Amino acid sequence: MTDINLVTQNFKTGAAFIAGGSITGVGVSATVGGMGLAGGFGAVGLGTVPVVGIGAVGGAAAYGAFKAIAKGDAAAFGAMGIGVVGAAGFSSVVGGMGLVAPKIGLAFGIGTVPMVGVGAVAGIAAYGIAKLLDESEIRETSAQVLERMEEKVLQMDYYAAAVMELEAFLSGEHLNQKFAALEVEDEFQVLKAELKQKLEPNCEKFVNSEASTPKSETKIVPVKIQPPENWKCVHTLKGHLAAVNAIAISPDGNIFTTGSDDRQVHLWNLTTGKWLYTFSGQAEAVLSVAISPDGQKIISGSVDRKISSWQIVTKKFLQTYFYLNSPYSHNGFIHSVAFSPDGKYVVSGSGDKTIRIWGGYTGTVKCTLNGHSDAVLSVTVSSDGKTIASASADKTIRLWDVNTWKQRCILSKHLGAVNTVVISPDSQTLISGSTDTTIKLWNLNTGELLLTLTGHSTAVLSVSITTDGNTLASSSSDGIIKIWNVQTGELIQTLSGRSPVAFSPDGKTLLSGGNNGTTKIWHQTQSFHNLTLDTILSGQWWEVLGIDRHAHPKDVKLAYRRLARLYHPDVNPSGSAKASTQAVNQAYQKFQEQLNADKWSKLH
Repeated sequence: MTDINLVTQNFKTGAAFIAGGSITGVGVSATVGGMGLAGGFGAVGLGTVPVVGIGAVGGAAAYGAFKAIAKGDAAAFGAMGIGVVGAAGFSSVVGGMGLVAPKIGLAFGIGTVPMVGVGAVAGIAAYGIAKLLDESEIRETSAQVLERMEEKVLQMDYYAAAVMELEAFLSGEHLNQKFAALEVEDEFQVLKAELKQKLEPNCEKFVNSEASTPKSETKIVPVKIQPPENWKCVHTLKGHLAAVNAIAISPDGNIFTTGSDDRQVHLWNLTTGKWLYTFSGQAEAVLSVAISPDGQKIISGSVDRKISSWQIVTKKFLQTYFYLNSPYSHNGFIHSVAFSPDGKYVVSGSGDKTIRIWGGYTGTVKCTLNGHSDAVLSVTVSSDGKTIASASADKTIRLWDVNTWKQRCILSKHLGAVNTVVISPDSQTLISGSTDTTIKLWNLNTGELLLTLTGHSTAVLSVSITTDGNTLASSSSDGIIKIWNVQTGELIQTLSGRSPVAFSPDGKTLLSGGNNGTTKIWHQTQSFHNLTLDTILSGQWWEVLGIDRHAHPKDVKLAYRRLARLYHPDVNPSGSAKASTQAVNQAYQKFQEQLNADKWSKLH
């Protein structure tokens, strides 16, 4: 009887440490906002869920230390040693690292010694988890637990998988069975409910203190999911040999063009999805494309620092835009090109920090706009032809008066590079997307910040607005597209697709980038009440999972996990979430069947 009571107490103690650590992680995330790791490997963001996972690891570490002190178990020091060695090796591989939290202005380096400390904590956490498993007759050593944790964490691009694994451990079958047996299931559900409540976004207000923009009160809109969903993928177009960087749709909505890392510009029929023609000539990756207002001409901007133009009807190359006597259009990559509403001039933004104005018919330079202190990543012209907006890696948006070519206003409330900017069809609202994961809506005339939309967990790379100004699409670097109600700021739907995004003129079709050089065509539907699985997520298993047919099994599994989480009814209350989850599961099952069949054929 004493042994049973002891085991019961051990489980209650271990669960309390882990749950407490999780809640602490929530508190940290709510306080410091967006966090990230930066180093020799690049940079990766840490959203709320990973911070909660870190808190849970900390709780497990505390429990491990508690058990080690209580029992004087030498195995705890062995687990810490494994973590120390692993962390030192990790530090030597990735080089200098740093933790950044822009919301509170935090930025500090993490050297080898602190990394070793982190490894020790991970080691003692593994020991704590192993002790919890030990007492339930699940045999897994501290080294084995740490090895699994380390293997996941080192996959920096897929850190969500590590969080999902930890989450599965905390709420999965093993612990649920233990807690149920000990009659503390109700207590565990209360803890999970508290966590969910803490994770709900809150409205915040702050006052603009920038001298360059008017002082105003800003409302941050919480993310709300509004069923039913009303967008579905109807075509996945294959033609490019590398990533699609740019999409432009003709004013009549009949054709569209795409620019890719494969140096090609493709022309497509929007209605049928049929490939029509390939324009070649750019020497490097194509970063931007635009179609003239009369639907007669295509221009593109490239890594080769040149703007090229083609005639659509004849498919003939027209000219390259040269800056004065230079053999190039700009002295840096050309990230963005745009026509004026009347087609009389073209605007380009470049990595050389400048914006240039070109004759729409002659291709000769008219003037250069200077002011940004870093690369210009996006340019657009208002439909009334009065204002040019430019977005830059210097974290600012600048508004320019077309009549005088003078800078009119600087908008500077983003905490990261501003990757994309568009202006509403009525020329009243400017919308920007940033590396800081937010989307901001501004009054174009006054510069007042109207709304901040939060919901993306990684950098927002592209935004597009419908011609009626009611619906906004945004895409982020993690392969997620979100559809928003512009008037209310509410989230309508979350899709699986990549940058860029572009609405057709009638607003009923959405184009987006896809994996491995594909382009997705989405159609708007009125209701999802009577849809089948095939109409929600259609295509071959690799198309449903959004990956290449010959992808490595590990990549297939990670894609499956990401989509399973995206559409899981517990986190996605939309009308078709359950059916979408079933479609994803069926696709992954077909992949496994094919994998087993391939293995069998190799053996025989």
